[in-house]
Amino acid sequence: MIRPILIHPDPRLKKLCTPVPDLSDGLRTLADDMLETMYDAPGIGLAAPQIGVLERVIVMDCVKEEGEAPKPMVLFNPEIIGSSDDTSVYEEGCLSIPDQFAEVTRPSEVEVRWINRDGNEETQVFSGLWATCIQHEIDHLNGKLFIDHIGTMKRQLITRKMQKLKRDIARGKA
Repeated sequence: MIRPILIHPDPRLKKLCTPVPDLSDGLRTLADDMLETMYDAPGIGLAAPQIGVLERVIVMDCVKEEGEAPKPMVLFNPEIIGSSDDTSVYEEGCLSIPDQFAEVTRPSEVEVRWINRDGNEETQVFSGLWATCIQHEIDHLNGKLFIDHIGTMKRQLITRKMQKLKRDIARGKA
């Protein structure tokens, strides 16, 4: 089921999410809904707070090449347990901040531990776009947006644009 995506500014996007205590069928359904919502948007990552669920769940799929098989990932309670000193810069966007982009510097590699949809712990090193995406999504679980990594002026400009977009949507103009 495709779920509505919250648009910044929304107080739920700034909340610290609670860990998932045990995997349930409800959480697996949530993850399936998140993947469907992410692909429909379309996007390469989605965190539960973006659909109003304040739990530590993210989904992502950074495969973008035409004809390459999708690689959907579901991560419960993901945490970064190591990161490289080397950094990379990507122009990031966000489904909760539509049509706005900014260059963000992050570690170029991160090691992440999480629980998969079968309830097993996994650990993997991510690099490139995958590393950027997973850091971006984990930020969401900690109440942080990609615009929190950029300068104040640009952040305020983007926030004002989002406030106008939300007003236009409310008036049926968007």
